[in-house]
Amino acid sequence: MIPALAIAVASIAFAPIMQAANAGVAVAVESLIGCAIVLAAPAYAPSIAIFIIFFQNLFVSILSSYVAGEQEMEFVKGYNFLVCAVMWLVTLALYALRDRAHSPEIDRIMKWGLITLAVVTAYFLLGATQDARPALVYLRNIALPLFLFQLSLLTAATFEIRITPFLVTIAALLIVCGYVELLFRDFWLDITNGYTFWGFDELKATRTGAWEADMRATGNVPVDLIDRFRFSFLNSPLFEDLGLSSLLRIFGPNMSPISFGYGIAFSILFLFSVGYRWLALAAIPLLVLCSVKGALILVIFVALAWTSTWLLGAVVTLVAGLVALVLYVIIAIHIGLQIGDFHVIGFMGGWNGFLQNPLGRGLGVGGNFGEGYFSIDWSAAQQAGTVEGAVESAVGVLLYQMGIGSLVPLGFFLAMALKAWRLYASSGILTQGLAAFGTIVIVVNGIFQEEALFAPPALGLMLCLTGLVIGHHLRTQINDRAVGDRDR
Repeated sequence: MIPALAIAVASIAFAPIMQAANAGVAVAVESLIGCAIVLAAPAYAPSIAIFIIFFQNLFVSILSSYVAGEQEMEFVKGYNFLVCAVMWLVTLALYALRDRAHSPEIDRIMKWGLITLAVVTAYFLLGATQDARPALVYLRNIALPLFLFQLSLLTAATFEIRITPFLVTIAALLIVCGYVELLFRDFWLDITNGYTFWGFDELKATRTGAWEADMRATGNVPVDLIDRFRFSFLNSPLFEDLGLSSLLRIFGPNMSPISFGYGIAFSILFLFSVGYRWLALAAIPLLVLCSVKGALILVIFVALAWTSTWLLGAVVTLVAGLVALVLYVIIAIHIGLQIGDFHVIGFMGGWNGFLQNPLGRGLGVGGNFGEGYFSIDWSAAQQAGTVEGAVESAVGVLLYQMGIGSLVPLGFFLAMALKAWRLYASSGILTQGLAAFGTIVIVVNGIFQEEALFAPPALGLMLCLTGLVIGHHLRTQINDRAVGDRDR
């Protein structure tokens, strides 16, 4: 655990300083670090990927005084993707060269994963001919979960990884950071250099028109930095009558309430699954105060699925869970259209766009990163019950941009979840159940939230765990067969 933490910190902590000195050198050094990890300490690669997903922005914030401008800040934030992508690429190259032998089942999973990446890349090329920048952003968002899954799958299938102590430590660090921010917010902003970090975010929001669009949509006008942390509970008008219209959300070391919310949700479930149940209970108030609907639904659904499997069996639980999720989607869309929920309106825009052009338009066409996002008239959209394009909904965006091709990545995610479920059905190991049901519910959350599929601590982290549990099972299966052959 200690070497993994040390390498993880060293891999990302000084990226802002290197970027300030020379951007080319920074890219080269971070790429070489990614290569070196896989070649010299390959068993640590998934752990390091998880660490930098959670804590990169904390180091960026602390060292944000070295960053020259808001565009450079956005570039620095991309180093976690660079390191993960390089580690995946080197691992894939070793797999392709057959440097490490794997089972036919691994080959089948890798084949379908690479087909999925090929389909996504084809739509990226189509979208890049129209607007390269948002196309590249969406390529990164869709590809990173696949990278993390394949990196974890191949690593766990090759090496014996003791990931539990590392993930417990990461969960404890997240909980500590969350409570420090909750109880001593001014102190947290001081030690993380938060005022400088969020100053860059304010510049970006002003330049892109995000502030103006948000103020038009919500009517909220922030006066100071703390006002930017105030949200209605679960970001929904349904709770305003209960006096929960203004809560200070927790942003955590991710510097994002949604990413931190999913990180805490994952931590609660993982800690419970490996026996650290009091620590898991201690994190629940943070989950509530993050005020992220998708993260709360993730914890509730997985907990109910674990309980139902114990009481009713695996098959009944899977069928009942899928039916419950379908009903949840129908009811949520119905209520969302009635109250003018932006996420439901955004999904309907993606659905209508899919019906108009089932083949898709290319990555980056529409979506939160498209150029038309900040010109949306939300009042008119609420009255119409839809919006031109697709926003605030990952599944809606995929349907709009990739059309029928969106079934390929969504189908792959669900297929891997079902593979983890089959392991859970036969073993009863809670971590396998977390990987299975967690992936399913996050994909469903993607209908109502863009970050569910595109924020790394959401789908990316869950697919990382899924790759670990599948890879570990296949490796132990091969080892057991080898032992049996020797005994005979």
